Amino acid sequence: MKETKKPAATEKFCYISKLKIFLLASSLAYLAKTMSGAYMNSMLTQIERRFNIPASLVGIINGSFEIGNLLVIAFVSYFGAKFHRPRLIALGCTVMSFACLVISLPHFLMERYQYETALSPLENSSSSMSMCLINQSQSSTHMEKQSAECEQKSGSLMWVFVLVGNIIRGIGETPIMPLVISYVEDFSKAENSPFYIGCLQVATVIGPFLGFMLGSYCAQLYVDLGFTDIEEVTITLTDARWVGAWWLGILICGSVSLLAGIPFCFLPKSLPKEGLANETELLSMRNTSLLQESGARLKMREITKDFIPFLRSLFHNPVYMLFICITVMQFSAFNGTITFMPKYLEQQYGKSASQAIFLIAVYNLPVICIGYFLGGFLMKKFKISTIHAANIAFWISLTQYLIYFAAYFMVCENSPVAGLTVSYEGIEQVSYMEITLLADCNRDCDCSIKVWDPVCGENGITYVSPCLAGCRASDGTRKHTVFENCTCVAASGFSSGNVSAVLGQCDKEANCDMMLQYFLILSIVCSFIYSLGAMPGYMVLIRSLKPEEKSFGVGIHTLASRVFAGIPSPIYFGALIDSTCLKWGTLSCGGEGACRMYDIVTYRWYYLGLPAILRGVSYIPSVLILLILKKQLKSSEGKTLKRSPMAMENIDEQND
Repeated sequence: MKETKKPAATEKFCYISKLKIFLLASSLAYLAKTMSGAYMNSMLTQIERRFNIPASLVGIINGSFEIGNLLVIAFVSYFGAKFHRPRLIALGCTVMSFACLVISLPHFLMERYQYETALSPLENSSSSMSMCLINQSQSSTHMEKQSAECEQKSGSLMWVFVLVGNIIRGIGETPIMPLVISYVEDFSKAENSPFYIGCLQVATVIGPFLGFMLGSYCAQLYVDLGFTDIEEVTITLTDARWVGAWWLGILICGSVSLLAGIPFCFLPKSLPKEGLANETELLSMRNTSLLQESGARLKMREITKDFIPFLRSLFHNPVYMLFICITVMQFSAFNGTITFMPKYLEQQYGKSASQAIFLIAVYNLPVICIGYFLGGFLMKKFKISTIHAANIAFWISLTQYLIYFAAYFMVCENSPVAGLTVSYEGIEQVSYMEITLLADCNRDCDCSIKVWDPVCGENGITYVSPCLAGCRASDGTRKHTVFENCTCVAASGFSSGNVSAVLGQCDKEANCDMMLQYFLILSIVCSFIYSLGAMPGYMVLIRSLKPEEKSFGVGIHTLASRVFAGIPSPIYFGALIDSTCLKWGTLSCGGEGACRMYDIVTYRWYYLGLPAILRGVSYIPSVLILLILKKQLKSSEGKTLKRSPMAMENIDEQND
């Protein structure tokens, strides 16, 4: 008898360790997928500038990931649970790695980055030549050169590689979440699964943290790293034309994804339920596993026979359907906000892309990690019921929503830019028309109003180019060029003998840094509160499903969030942001490029207001879920009370 028990104990220990290995491997896979996703989000501004495309097109590129996910999510969620889940996850990680390679290809296929500038090589040396006349004399030869180039290339479509690569990345990411969650739910104790899933959610925060930190580092490296002398570059990190080494980090993310898939190749298709204590249970689980192996060989017709009934059952589940409505609206708000958050910090507070990405990573992500972990721990510790979990999620979310409105008071005003946000006399007026860039002080210079090469005048006003500032001479080289005798600076009432301007936009107002600190503190509070209620809310979704529907239900839930939120939200957020553009960049062939400057007041109302509306509407189905769960609870209590007198009568009859 002793000899037969030892193998069972050894097998039990081995199986338990494999569950832990699966959790560790899943954490690495979650880290890899979220790291690449966060990195791509952090680099959207760089991609916008590199390919000279509007924010709405950037939104399509960002939403293409969800399109890839949409193509296979329903089939993976349903059929994946019937096949070898760990190997499907390994395949997904490999596909993600290949996708990252495809995304980075344009950097190696395109010519070196050339940003628009009014400076010519002659102006990069000390000279006293008239800036107005230089702009005029070079315009004809420059346009002839441009037309010759445009005959050879009608426009760069290299951004299509990023679009296609992101679709492939979405396909590769698909198996990870639904199959990992269903695997954990199937082979762990019911009271342990919230804690395990909470730990996996921690990995989904560490991944974005690493992705954003990598993005912050790559954004401060010039795009043509190793091929261009940085001393020759006249733009700075805060310039709207700066492009970082966006391609470098995506290659690193691809390598991490490839490594994350390796452990899953050695994990079994199924495990015994966590906590099995004797040989009979182990033998029963082993027989079940063998039946599942044989079931994998069934014909497709037999496998799909439950598809329609499962789908019908989900559609008739009111809690599940209302939860999908909540997810669509909440995820739309979250996705649009996080997609353009680096751009918001750049435009609102005058930070570089590298600084904006770093601040998001340091201030927001650690507290989200703590909130996820604490939420999962409390669910496990107190064994919170579904109705209580729903109440906790609702009131926590509502509290965070009300605090969120304080962001409207932590703002900066438009920077003074002559012809765009102020007149040349310094009077505040916002204009979306380029014709206002021309004034009496620069009208005889024959300046181009298409070029964006800003200079900061001694009067604190930014001018779109040295020519539009009316500068007649320059001194110094490259970044240290100083433009002198600027008539438009003098026209604003600034009294000085030699009125000059320097390259780059003027700094933001003095209190802007303080407002940024307030905004970041607010984001810490909101991020923690929001993440604290995420796990109780997710448990409402899981527990609203029957055991056999969990994998399919999670997949359909993810599918709905991709279709109705993940794909469209970045597009309409981007289109709204484009509508606030004051000055567009110019393509080499004369078309509109990426936006160089926004009306940040209107930008702020769109960026903060649209998520507030979406989240506000989401509380209607939230209240309905609470009412349904309370009704179900009263119904179950009523049935219990009816059974109790009958049970007492039976006991009395037996005693008699």
